Amino acid sequence: MNPRILEPSAQPYLEEGSMEVKRFLKKLSSDTPTPGGGSASALAGALSASLVAMVAGLSSRKKKAKMKEMEGIRRNGLCIQERLVRAMDEDSESFDAVIKAFRLPRNSEKERLRRGREIQKAYRKATFTPQLVCQQSLQLLEYSRTLILKGNPNAISDAGVAAFLADAAFTGGLLNINVNLAAVTEKTFAKKMNRSMRSRAKKRSQLMKAILKKLIGTHPG
Repeated sequence: MNPRILEPSAQPYLEEGSMEVKRFLKKLSSDTPTPGGGSASALAGALSASLVAMVAGLSSRKKKAKMKEMEGIRRNGLCIQERLVRAMDEDSESFDAVIKAFRLPRNSEKERLRRGREIQKAYRKATFTPQLVCQQSLQLLEYSRTLILKGNPNAISDAGVAAFLADAAFTGGLLNINVNLAAVTEKTFAKKMNRSMRSRAKKRSQLMKAILKKLIGTHPG
């Protein structure tokens, strides 16, 4: 961010909120399986959404012609931020459901069949939150590209960081989908999910290529 143009906020940050961040980081670094990489990916996406909203807000001040578009991006960015914060807990809950399914009794044939069904159900469900993270991250990449091209030029680095965070969130989400999908035995479900994610991965590559081209072109060397 270029400090020459943008005014600093009079509001201090990382006071009460810092305790929440510290608590989450403490949980993330503990020796328990949740929260894990899926929740961290959702957090990366939420951070990206926060930067998107910030840059859009700064950009809406510059030209009235851009105000409507930038206000829309800001509003949608804040909605994505809120959704991905919820996804942090949802990802942990879905993994806990997998563990719970594995702990079901298997003393009889009936119990073994039920346990198998519940495990498969939990694994399929465990792909839903990372799929959401990927979907929202793609939208954040779209917004980041728009902000890099049309937003406040003094905040281009913030828009760039938003793009990189969204890309990290997408990559993490994709990895978590692949891990859970490997355990799914329903071929139709797996095939449909793989096809969907290949399409999204292609779109992500195109967006990142355009974003990097603009960022490198803006700051040569």
